[in-house]
Parts: sequence; C-alpha cells; structure tokens
Amino acid sequence: MQPRIATETDIPAITDLMTRASDVLQRGFLTPTQLAASRHFMGLDTQLIADRTYFVIEEGDHIVGCGGWSRRATLFGGDASAVAREARLLDPTTGAAKVRAMYTDPAQARRGIGRRLLALCEDTARDAGFARVELMATLSGVPLYRACGYLPIEAVMAEAEGVEPVPMVRMAKDLA
Repeated sequence: MQPRIATETDIPAITDLMTRASDVLQRGFLTPTQLAASRHFMGLDTQLIADRTYFVIEEGDHIVGCGGWSRRATLFGGDASAVAREARLLDPTTGAAKVRAMYTDPAQARRGIGRRLLALCEDTARDAGFARVELMATLSGVPLYRACGYLPIEAVMAEAEGVEPVPMVRMAKDLA
C-alpha cells in the first residue's frame, strides 16, 4: 500500500469511502441523528486536491484511506459543508497547518493507514515551513490523534440550522 497525491479522478471513490467510513466508524460515538447531521459538516474539500495536499492510499485498485492538510485557514468542512470556509493562505511562521478529511475504509481500520496518512501530512506540512498543525477531530478519531501526540484544545459542537449539533474536538500538535 503506497500513498500518492489524490487527483480529480479519485473524487467519486474518495466520496464513497468517506460515506462508508462515517457510517461505520462513528456508529459508537454518535447517535443516528448526529450521524446524519455530521454530513452537514464533513466531506471532501476539493481545494485540497487542487492544492495537491490531499493523499490516498490504495490497496490494489481500491482506495483504503485518504487525508490531507491545508495551508489555508479553513479548519474543517467539505465543499457542501454548512460551516464557513476561508481560503486565505496561512503564514507558516505564525499559523498552524490544518490536517483535513482523514478517512479509512472500515474494513481496513486499525491497520496503520490513518497513522501513515497523518505522518505524511505532518511531514509535508513541516517541509512547507509549518511548525504546528491542528485539526478538528470526530470523536471516533480522537484516540488516533491522541496516540500520535495531538492534544485537545477545546470541545466543540458543530451546528447548522435544522440539524442536531455534532460533538467534535479541536486538537493540535507541535511539529518540532
């Protein structure tokens, strides 16, 4: 299984993977109503693909993991997200790179795919001059991020009109 930079042709497979991962891996952490509401906050931000900071890991011809990072101010949310997105570029000497949209095929969970993608994001963000990374973790992702050295900053309830709030945790890590 080798990582590579995601391309526009990967978008349908990435979107399918995100849906399957959310439906299965968040089941024990969110109520069914919160799981449905989470679709308003999560998903693919195709700007990451355009910026060439989004990666996939394949096994054979199937994408089994995806995730990336951004030098932009947006912390989380996909193209169709209810949260405000901000395309402003961050100054790596003062800002934190944003780890974004990390998903693993539920059939491949706990095989090191997420850890490998996270390390790739951290390494490439560090190479771009960032000394710190932050992310908005789903509750199912918190154990992985803690194990990889991320510390919680704050608990957050992602909200959109007409849907149940979804608990998340903003986390960060120094890359030094």
